[in-house]
Formats: sequence, structure tokens, C-alpha cells
Amino acid sequence: MPLKRLRNIGIAAHIDAGKTTTTERILYYCGVNRKLGETHDGQATMDFMKQEQERGITIASAAITANWNKHQINIIDTPGHVDFTIEVERSMRVIDGLIGLFCSVGGVEPQSETVWNQAERYKVPRIACVNKMDRVGADFKDVCGQLEKYLDANPVPFQIPMGAEEDFVGVINLIENKAVFYPSELEREEKEIPAEYAEEAKAARKFMIEKFADYDDDIMELYFADEEIPVDMLQRVARMCTMSRLITPVFCMSAYKNKGVQDMLNAVVAYLPSPIDVGDVVGTDVDDPEKVHSRHPKADDPFCALAFKLINDPYVGQQTFIRIYSGTLESGTAVLNSTKGKKERIGRIMRIHAKDREELTEAGAGEIVALIGMKDTKTGDTLCDVKEPVILERIYIPPSVIEMRVNPKNKNEEEKLGLALNKLTSEDPSFNVHVDEESNETIIAGMGELHLEIMVDRIKEEFGLEVEVGEPSVAYREAIQSSAEQDYKFSKQTGGKGMFAQCTIRFEPNTQGAGFEFVNLIKGGSIPNEFISSVRKGLEKTMPDGFLAGYEILDVKAVLVDGNFHPVDSSDMAFQLCASMCFKAAYPKLSPAILEPIMKVEINTPDEYLGDCIGDLNKRRGKIGEMRRFRKGAQKVDGRVPLSEMFGYSTSLRSLSSGRANYSMEFNSYEPVPANVQEKVIKEAAERKAARNK
Repeated sequence: MPLKRLRNIGIAAHIDAGKTTTTERILYYCGVNRKLGETHDGQATMDFMKQEQERGITIASAAITANWNKHQINIIDTPGHVDFTIEVERSMRVIDGLIGLFCSVGGVEPQSETVWNQAERYKVPRIACVNKMDRVGADFKDVCGQLEKYLDANPVPFQIPMGAEEDFVGVINLIENKAVFYPSELEREEKEIPAEYAEEAKAARKFMIEKFADYDDDIMELYFADEEIPVDMLQRVARMCTMSRLITPVFCMSAYKNKGVQDMLNAVVAYLPSPIDVGDVVGTDVDDPEKVHSRHPKADDPFCALAFKLINDPYVGQQTFIRIYSGTLESGTAVLNSTKGKKERIGRIMRIHAKDREELTEAGAGEIVALIGMKDTKTGDTLCDVKEPVILERIYIPPSVIEMRVNPKNKNEEEKLGLALNKLTSEDPSFNVHVDEESNETIIAGMGELHLEIMVDRIKEEFGLEVEVGEPSVAYREAIQSSAEQDYKFSKQTGGKGMFAQCTIRFEPNTQGAGFEFVNLIKGGSIPNEFISSVRKGLEKTMPDGFLAGYEILDVKAVLVDGNFHPVDSSDMAFQLCASMCFKAAYPKLSPAILEPIMKVEINTPDEYLGDCIGDLNKRRGKIGEMRRFRKGAQKVDGRVPLSEMFGYSTSLRSLSSGRANYSMEFNSYEPVPANVQEKVIKEAAERKAARNK
């Protein structure tokens, strides 16, 4: 398949906007499936995990290949639930274009904004589709207005609907100025625009052409001369504007009723970019991060790819999904994992059709394929030509905010549990595991209660393990809020060779989200160069366990100012211990604080329950932000609320609103807790420690 006929696209939206149903219709119309799969009956092709079928939601992004109008389309269907946002994040990193799906009733919902911003971060061109036009309360114009107001998307309708709700009969294609009807699930008829929609279509087409005229002189001249503008010229400018992210084309459909899906596929082919349109990918030099290298989407360029997802398949083993940016990959060849500095031999190359697979002998630039048999490659690693190494930008991994204790019921299965958790963490970088050194308990951490619930379910179903789990708890963090300089001398004599190290380190708060930063200002050899890295290593080992309540310490800048050494007694371990103790000694002077995860919460509530909902959020230490009209008789309320106050919130909200309000929640930031909460967290940590020591 020529590269110009290849499309790598994602489908992303808020939960229940119809992503998986849309994907099922695409597979049906492209001939991949012979019958329509539905999420509500557990038959969706893309939702092939048992947990997805039981819950009717998408958990893992799934890749599948289809063909439409002589084009190959690689589709990634992503989850809508915020607990699985890492699946969207890594998909955005490797796709070339995105279909943003919006419910015609719900409009721009919280996760819609999240995925839109993720796409913006990776500069992914988008088209917007207003789905569920057959639903009661469908309002195409209102959703377009929300796209402008809340996403700053510069929406331009390329279609307008004919009718809405049960009267939704088709769409008007504004580019070709034709009405499109769908008499049956496979039929699509183009006709003249009905008289009752003529004025509305004329106004919408004028608006679209005026937008194009802002970016193209030829269209501007024809528009001001009041001359007919050729369709091919409109399509050319529409494609240019979409790929440059100057506008967002808006389409409408009802995927469930099989109306508009073919037109959306035509739009993918016509307006979203091919790998050639996206152009070069830029990476950094392995030895010099300041030096950059470009890789072109050509077969004769050095091979370069990014691993973006791992799946442990019980039949073929680990599948490593990669996006190839340049060159050609052949099975049996050796490549370099430049991120880890290790060579990997390519075993089998697979093109994936959800749970089915097709074996390939080679794959080229622009392809998304799965590799079988990779040993060291993880999410975010770069694979490249051994002789032409390069490192591509890594994938952003959001912090985990909730923890849970998990232990096997049978003590003899501890090793088996460890292997299971290791496989799950390799698949999902936002899922973390650590062992509490004092209690020797295994702690799992993730993005939310549902995330951990799914992981525990997978441990039971996929690995056949019976486990005991504790109550979910908040993943607090610690941070310093002021600066101080500390000198510390570590000296230990035990008969024979002793241990000696001395460090003077200035500790400062770092920018939020910047993590740990180490600066070396040693001059004159007061600490030999070989021990500088030991100081850094000792500090890095200290950060995971804070001194207030044992939580990880975030965003510290450590400046090594001075020090001393002994020619015989100084060692790597001596300087590691010295640095760690230096930080511990300085900690009380640094105004340490407990941080808690603050969640962005959005509530959709009927007007009559608005006051009760706001009052309830205030009781939960919430800060109310924007309130806006959701639909007639209903409001949307934005707020920022500590995660610790949100356990069991769904039950409370149902009770407050007689079951009529709903909400969504996602991580926003870490912020210091109030003094009374900090005292409580420290006290609880001390009590847990005392109980373990009994």
C-alpha cells in the first residue's frame, strides 16, 4: 500500500459517546466484519477483554486494520473512562489523525476536554463527529458552540443534519452541496437538498466558504467575485486547513442507526493526513541530547520505531506494539533498543485485527504492527537501526493517585502473584507496584478505583490467583516548601577499613511536576568525580520514602556545594549513605508538607438539585469553579475536590438527586493538605507503623 494511501487514526471521546459502536460500524462497512457487534450484548470486536464485555466499556486501546476506497486505515479505539487515560496518551503519540466523537446530547464532556488537550499536546489533526443524532435532546448547533467555547477548536460544519431525534433522516454535505439519505444499513443515496433545508444549507455553506477564504487567496477572490467555487478546490483547502489544525471539520451521524458512518470514512481519507503529510519525526542523539536527528517516512531511511503498548497474550506471548516512522523492518533482523542500549532480535511481525492477527515478513514506514518475542522493550522505548541510533520523545505517564493492599490467599503463591503483577505493570505504565518494607505487604497503585478493580479482576481471571485486597487509600505525597543548606559528615570505624564521607548540600523546592533535579557545584576536587554520582544515587534512593509519613517526596532540587573525602575510607556506599542522611537532617528545616491529589470533578445535575450538589462539594473541601447550562433544565458544575473526600461519592450523589445527577472525575494536581489533615495523615502513618512493629 503506497504511503499516501495509509491513515493511522484514533477514535477518542468521553465515556458513552459511542466510540466502540462507531468502530464496529467502520469494520462492518470496510468488510472486516460480516455482522454488527454491539457493546450492550458483549459482541463488540474491539472490546475483546472479558472485563470490557462484562462492563460494556473500553479498557485497553485496540488496534485494527481496515480498507476503505483503496486506502488502508489503521484504527486505534481508545477508552473513554479517565482511569485508563494512559491508553489514550500513548495512542495519541503514534497516530497521525483523530476522530473526536461527541454525544449530540452531552456535548463537550470532561473526558472530551482531556483527550482534546492530549491531541493538542501531540499536534494531532482532528475531525469532530457529533454522534447519536437520533437521541432525544440531540442538538448539533449547541455542540458546535461548545466546541468553540470550551475547546477553542474553531469548528466548521462540513455537514448539517436533516432533522434530529427520531426525525434524523440524513445529512447535507456542504462541500458537494448534496443531501445524503440512508434508506437501509448498507444504502447511501445522494439527492438534491430538500426545499425545507435549502436556506439553512445555504447559510452553513457560506459560513464554511468564508472560513476557507481566510486561509486561501483563490477562494477569497472567487467568493468576492460571487462566482461558483469548484468542489475540488474546496476539498483541497479543507484538507490543508484540517492538517494544519487551522479548523476542525464537524460532521454528524448516528452510528447505532447506521447513518453517516460512510461519510465519516470518506472524511478520514479526504482530510486526515498520511504519514507522508505528517513528515519527518525528530529524535535526539544517543550520546548528546542537544543534538537532533530527523527520520523521513521512507523505506530507504534508517529504521526507527516507537514501542507504545505491550499486551501479554496467553497464546503467542508478549506482543509489543510499535509505530514505524522510517525504514523497513524484517523478521529475523537485529535492531537496537536505544533507550536501554540493548540489542533485540525481531521474531514475528504481526498485523493486528483486534483479537485476530496476520503474520508479515516485513513492515515499512507508517505501519502500526505488533512484534512477538521482544525481551527488554517497554512502553516508550525507541527501536532503531543498530548503525544509526536515535532516541524518540518518550510517552508522558500520569502519576498514580490511589493505592490498595493486595496479597495472595495462599502464601505459597506469592511468587506467582509477583510474576502476574510484573506482567501487568509492563502492559500498563500507569499501574505501579511496590512492597512496603516494614509490613512486607504488596501495594498496587493506579489512576482510580475502577482501574484497580479491573487489575484485581485480571489477576483472578487471567492468572488464576485468589487474592485478598484492602480498602482503596489515597496516594499522598510529600514535598518541601522552603530552602536550606545542610552539612553532614558520615564517619564509621569498625576495625579495618572504615567509612567516611562529608557533603554540603542545598535543598530547594523544584517546579511542580519537574521531579528530582541534581546540580553539582563541586570545584577543586573536594569530592572526587567518581563519588559525585554516589551522592546523586543516595538522594534518589531516599526520595521514595518521606520522613513525615513515609510517602514519596516530589519535586526536590539538590545542589551539591561542598564536601570532603578520605583517600582510604571513602567509598560509593559511604557517599550514598552520607547524602541520604544529609537530606534527612535537613528535612525539618525545609517546611515539609503532605500533598494530596486534587481531582477535577464535573457534575451534571437537574436545576432543582444544584444547591444540594454544591453544598455537598463544599462539605468535601471542594472549590467550585464554572457553572454552565448543560441542557434545558440542567446545569454542569466544575469543581476541584481532594480525592480523599470523594470515596463513595457516586452513592451520595444518587441519594441527593434521586438518581438523576451524574459526575466524572480526573486527576488535576497535587496540593498541600490543610494543617489538621496533615496531622491526621501523620498520626495514621505512625499508628500503622506501631501496629506493624508489635
